[in-house]
Amino acid sequence: MTSGWNRKGHEIRRVKGAGVLLSLLLFGALAEGQESPALVEPPQQTIRVNVNRVDVGVIVTNAKGEFVEGLQRDDFAIFDDGNPQAVTDFASIDAPAQVLLLLEAGPAVYMLEDSHLYVASALLANLAAGDRVAIAAYNETPTPILDYTTDKHMAEGALDQIHFNLGFGNLNLATSLNAVLDWLGRLPGKKTIVLVSSGVDTSPPEAMQAVLRRLETGDVMILAVSMSGPLRNGKKGTKQQIAQTEEAFAQADAWLKALSGATGGRAYFPENAKAFQEAYRQMANLVRHEYSLAFAPPKADGGTHAIEVKVKGGAETKNGTPVFRVEHRQGYVAPKAGE
Repeated sequence: MTSGWNRKGHEIRRVKGAGVLLSLLLFGALAEGQESPALVEPPQQTIRVNVNRVDVGVIVTNAKGEFVEGLQRDDFAIFDDGNPQAVTDFASIDAPAQVLLLLEAGPAVYMLEDSHLYVASALLANLAAGDRVAIAAYNETPTPILDYTTDKHMAEGALDQIHFNLGFGNLNLATSLNAVLDWLGRLPGKKTIVLVSSGVDTSPPEAMQAVLRRLETGDVMILAVSMSGPLRNGKKGTKQQIAQTEEAFAQADAWLKALSGATGGRAYFPENAKAFQEAYRQMANLVRHEYSLAFAPPKADGGTHAIEVKVKGGAETKNGTPVFRVEHRQGYVAPKAGE
């Protein structure tokens, strides 16, 4: 691990000259597509909701964007398809978080070398002592690097074990996320994936849509940070290359926004070292300020149910601005009777 940004501070400037190469690789990967690889074999886990429990992570901020702390079980109201449900379990923001740091092992991070690893350590530095961190990397398939631990120094050291490649040909983001969700299937408590990625996905279109639907009804929050910002070198290349680059980056950005938005999370697009550190600091704060609620699904119909969470007393508006902004997953898939 590097001792700080200053030692590698020239990296952002150095990689600007590689922007045309990166852009052409990126466009080529998106244009050609890849066959979906077999998923890595996950532990013996299932994505089915426990018949007695649906977990919902909730972030509450006020009109100024400040986190609202000190809320208790009775401050929340939760609805299943519009019908009020009893909150059966509740954990305050003080409950430990579980964060999987999932990093793309492709050219975006390769060209930044270990600079991005230094700023990623800003996430570890801002987590609470009891929060647990795991690390994995992906290109064609995801590879576990470190199991969950509260030892942030061990996690920082594990970042050095990641090997990066220069090819965009096998950046299977959707299929890799699908495998990671299998890994996390039965992990109880708060679950967050911090996805460090260019947003490039060579998975087939059906895999992208499938994992998006799964995230919309899952209990994992995704916080995405794009690694491609420092590598976008403006208007270099022919008009056709520029147009292709802009289209490819727009598609990648939209994918990161869709992934995070489906889970009630957020996406960040930093362009320099300072912005990266601020993004990681904000993500650590989000993770540390997540309330955890649960309720019993009222029907075992195997259908998709919409979830809505409100803070009591927060429905009134002032000058058209909601008193509270409540962010959470949008739904879940209920179990089937007899399963």
